[in-house]
Amino acid sequence: MPSPTLPRFDLKGWDSKDIADPYPVYRRYRETAPVHHRPAGTDRPGTFYVFSYDACVQVLTSRLFGRSARVASGDASAMSVPVPAECRALRTIVENWLVFLDPPRHTELRSLLTTEFSPSVVAGLRPRITRIAAELLELLGRRQQADLVEDFAAPFPILVISELLGVPREHQAWLRANAVALQEASTSRSGGVAGGYAQAEAAAEEFARYFRREMERRRGEDRGDLLTLLVRARDAGAPLSVDGIVGTCVHLLTAGHETTTNFLAKAVLSLRAHPPVLEALCARPELTPAAVEELMRYDSPVQAVTRWAYQDTRLGEHEVPRGSRVVAMLGSANRDPARFPHPDVLDVHRPADRHLGFGLGVHYCLGATLARAEAEIGLRTLLDGVPGLSRGGQQVDYADDMVFHGPTRLVLSLA
Repeated sequence: MPSPTLPRFDLKGWDSKDIADPYPVYRRYRETAPVHHRPAGTDRPGTFYVFSYDACVQVLTSRLFGRSARVASGDASAMSVPVPAECRALRTIVENWLVFLDPPRHTELRSLLTTEFSPSVVAGLRPRITRIAAELLELLGRRQQADLVEDFAAPFPILVISELLGVPREHQAWLRANAVALQEASTSRSGGVAGGYAQAEAAAEEFARYFRREMERRRGEDRGDLLTLLVRARDAGAPLSVDGIVGTCVHLLTAGHETTTNFLAKAVLSLRAHPPVLEALCARPELTPAAVEELMRYDSPVQAVTRWAYQDTRLGEHEVPRGSRVVAMLGSANRDPARFPHPDVLDVHRPADRHLGFGLGVHYCLGATLARAEAEIGLRTLLDGVPGLSRGGQQVDYADDMVFHGPTRLVLSLA
């Protein structure tokens, strides 16, 4: 039973103050009920929320937990992904996202993509990533006031992944608008999900038409991009469907966009709140890689991930029946003092330890190497190119989303 001192936990319905700083909330649950069971209601399944580091690692790495509610329940008619059946285009795309696949399909697709996100490939991309960041900075530097999300943090990863996929740069604004619309269907958002599904369905239809057309253009033509690789692999007999390629492209586009955008915006907010750390980073560029890891731990862009229990098992003091929904609270795990001494301190000199900002296990972020490169280059570009980053006022609006967590708006005075 839930602790009498704690309300039933939910990822929806947070007030703006707690959205901006969820860590005191996490601490109360982690200290009192590190595995918190919320029984099923009329509008939600029974859910186990996991707040401690060790229990989150168990959920992320054990084969007793997976991504499919259908497999977990043993009911072939159960929803395979959290998308209504009437949203056909959206459902088709999401069903082919790597993050919703289990082995062997997950293994096959991940193996095909891994080479394109290897350290050596990403190292070769660094000059292009640096050039993109510099071009955005130049536009930023012409303004007395700027929205760091809209003007830098959001377009930056979109432009990077567009180059990787081989999408023309002039489509960047369109890609960004559709990626945002697709995210409106997220079940973790409190407001307007019904209307959000309509927006997301329209965006999914546009994405499907666009990438199908781009696939046709690559038949018999090697453009040296990731989309060409996927098309050629399918033509050579790889277990990829047209829908699978479309879903993979959209997943890479949206997942990489959302997380890097949130990381950069929240990194700036964290550093502005800790002037000595910001000053040290400005003076010592060699600290940037360690700072990225610490900032990723300190305020993760993805705060929670969902799994389903494939067998009866145990988490902490709880018996978890097969078919149960289990949510690993990554943001809480990354502030667990049992793993990270003084976890609420932002310490760029912290000894390297495995945070869960990129997940763990078979679903460890495929693009982690690319994300680190974007984070290091993007953050360094801002630190070196915006002399007044630590000064002036700020206006911050957070998305009403406790999974993909970050500001939708971060206006800074740059005079």
